[in-house]
Amino acid sequence: MNDWPDRRTGDRSERYGRGSASPQPESARSMPHIQRRPAQPRRPQTPPQRPQVPPQSQGYDDRYQDGGYGSSPDPGYDSGYNTGQVYGSGSGGSDGRGGGRRGGGDGGYVQGRPAPDWRRRIKLGALTLVVVVLAVSISTYFWADSKLKREVDLSKVIERPESGDGTNYLIVGSDSREGMSDEEKKRLRTGSAEGKRTDSMMILHDGSSGPTLISLPRDSNVEIPTFKGSESGKTFQGTGRQVKLNAAYAEDGPELLVRTVEFNTGLRIDHYVEIGFGGFAKIVDAIGGVELDIPKAFKDKKSGADFQAGKQTLNGEQSLAFVRTRYAFAGSDLDRTKNQQKFLAALASQTATPSTIINPFKLYPTMGAGLDTLIVDKDMSLWSLANMFFAMKGVTGGDGTSMNMPISGSTGSNLVWDKAKVKQLVQQLNNDEKVTVTGN
Repeated sequence: MNDWPDRRTGDRSERYGRGSASPQPESARSMPHIQRRPAQPRRPQTPPQRPQVPPQSQGYDDRYQDGGYGSSPDPGYDSGYNTGQVYGSGSGGSDGRGGGRRGGGDGGYVQGRPAPDWRRRIKLGALTLVVVVLAVSISTYFWADSKLKREVDLSKVIERPESGDGTNYLIVGSDSREGMSDEEKKRLRTGSAEGKRTDSMMILHDGSSGPTLISLPRDSNVEIPTFKGSESGKTFQGTGRQVKLNAAYAEDGPELLVRTVEFNTGLRIDHYVEIGFGGFAKIVDAIGGVELDIPKAFKDKKSGADFQAGKQTLNGEQSLAFVRTRYAFAGSDLDRTKNQQKFLAALASQTATPSTIINPFKLYPTMGAGLDTLIVDKDMSLWSLANMFFAMKGVTGGDGTSMNMPISGSTGSNLVWDKAKVKQLVQQLNNDEKVTVTGN
């Protein structure tokens, strides 16, 4: 009887297990209580193609029958495919990395970041832009408003005529040298006289029938009326004294000049604007010069003018010489006023352009140069000043008229106004009608 279990003999050459002296390797022992599944094939590195899913109504795929892909697979066989719908259905799920996944049967993963809301971004950008523009505009307004020198008090002017339609500005160019260095006075040929006098005077009417620019020659013969002193407040009775118009300014400043213009024309002045030599030249330089077409060459030693005929760009020094020259012309002061009108209209036209207004590197120097030297009446606002500026531009835009005050003759060196034409002109301005009167 064999003492060895499972038909084992005592021959050690046939023994199984540890300690066998046989040169043959030991075979694995049979362990019936352990069932081993077939080894799974190694999964490929790249995702396999998704198997075709049989139609739901059919419930089977005949590829797994004989004659298809072969006989039915062994139930214990592991093909390596995950049946947990890794490649997604329309129900969504997770990609295993914390991000969302959009299904739909395409087998692809989509990052879980939401799509950008462009409509909201555009609204926020537009709102930010509006806030910035408003902030810059408001700060610019207060900055510019603080620079205006509101020194002329028109309430001191007495016995004023009734207001008409539209707005009337008295624009004065003075020979004030305030703030100018000795070097600037020499370069601009302004001299060093104390005080200030008027080199040019204009009435700008802004109304619904278009702007009208009227030059008042400085040598105009006018009567000094009764007036109240701007400093003393004392009333000075009129004596019928006849003087040149610029003498009124020299005698008691802007208030008496306004009073004299109103008395001799019957036209009410709503606003007063004055600019000196230095500010005029700085404005021109700030915008990079003014282009003019000079029809005929002329030269004047007193003003420093020396111009050739044709189109050319004038800097500040040249511009000042251009508007001051009168001895080089046969019409003297009348010809000078025409050049002044031409230049101021060109200056306004070339300043009020998008390249200046939207460019802060040109806008702020231009505004600073002008506002630093402007003297206006106490009721002048930046809005009124802007309206005056654009009305000046309209004079050369075909919508306006420019002229000299009508002259009937002279008494010596004084120019006498044509009273009939002046009366008709003032009536048309007060009624805001199209001006048909012509000047010299």
